[in-house]
Amino acid sequence: MNRFSRSWELIKASARVLAADKELLVFPIISAIASLFVTAAFAIPLFLSGGISLGAENGFPAIDYLTLFLFYIVQYFVIFFANTALVGAATIRLKGGDPTVGDGFRIAFSHLGPILGYAAIAATVGMLLRLVSERSRGLGRLVVSLLGFAWNIATFLVVPILAVEGIGPVQAIQRSTALLKKTWGEQIIANFGVGAIFGLIVFGLILISLPVFYLLITAEIIWGVIVLAVSLVLAFVLIGLVHSTLNAIYSAAIYQYAIAERTGFFDEEMIRGAFVTRS
Repeated sequence: MNRFSRSWELIKASARVLAADKELLVFPIISAIASLFVTAAFAIPLFLSGGISLGAENGFPAIDYLTLFLFYIVQYFVIFFANTALVGAATIRLKGGDPTVGDGFRIAFSHLGPILGYAAIAATVGMLLRLVSERSRGLGRLVVSLLGFAWNIATFLVVPILAVEGIGPVQAIQRSTALLKKTWGEQIIANFGVGAIFGLIVFGLILISLPVFYLLITAEIIWGVIVLAVSLVLAFVLIGLVHSTLNAIYSAAIYQYAIAERTGFFDEEMIRGAFVTRS
């Protein structure tokens, strides 16, 4: 099974879980709305006060780094909280239960401390990578990108672990790394395939829309241009929500399989095939 077809099978398997619990889409919607509020809460005061010194030749002033760090923590907390709720609800479904939105939030609220701790760790890593990237050129930035990629691999199962095991963030990161090494190796290729498929969907929509835009503009049908533009924006938002939801469901299923708990939605050989063991 090549990467594209395997990724398509993974999407369909995740979609079956989503079809059984469409309310799982509520969590990324809430996450997106909360993230916008957080961004506005930081951006508006910064704008009114003159903003962060993005163009400073010697880098950001210390206060700007502190503000950016706090923004990272709050933003990551919002995202991880919603993802924990989503993964918690998805895990209930994967175990044969019938979760509600309330069940997901109950799970997330019961792990507020570890989620906040993980947000602080992720924010620290993000800031360090940003600092190094700003002071690097060429090969240095490539190394930073590889470090970021390694971090994403190491923390792939942190949210499911936080949702299920109730351990601290450091232990969750250690356990995530151990589970990936023990079971499938260290190179995740499924995310690339899933992302590529959604990328193709977006590209296809743009490709189809461009000639329609041209015809509408040529014919001076302004209302048609507006309707098409709004429809595209809504379609992209929906695609993003479905994509993030399916990714979270997939991570929950990977975790269940990693701890040797079978699920009725995923073929185990397919999940195992999404990982490549380093030779």
